[in-house]
Amino acid sequence: MFKGLGNIASLMKAAQQMGGKVQQVNEGLKAARVTGTAGGGMVEIEANGLGEILRTKIDPTLMESGDRDMLEDLLPAAINQAQQKARQLHQESMQSLTEGLNLPGLDEALRQISSGQE
Repeated sequence: MFKGLGNIASLMKAAQQMGGKVQQVNEGLKAARVTGTAGGGMVEIEANGLGEILRTKIDPTLMESGDRDMLEDLLPAAINQAQQKARQLHQESMQSLTEGLNLPGLDEALRQISSGQE
């Protein structure tokens, strides 16, 4: 009747250890930097590994031209590229965290979390 309790205890211990590792990964992702560009580098967006936008750089010639439509097109493209790179970095970090764990469905769940799907 109590045979399964040992397995549950070891699973709980592993979960606690993983919680600490997840926190370390998140701290690393917060410090990591990715860059998205658009318009041949006329717009550059820097984000951290969590996808938070940290810096925007716009080429002065683009500002001087006053081409609002182009700027409105380039900004989202650069932001999307930076966030995609951040998601990829996040996914890779989480996969390295779970290497060696044999939990059915874990890889798929992590892919869905990383891609924003549920």
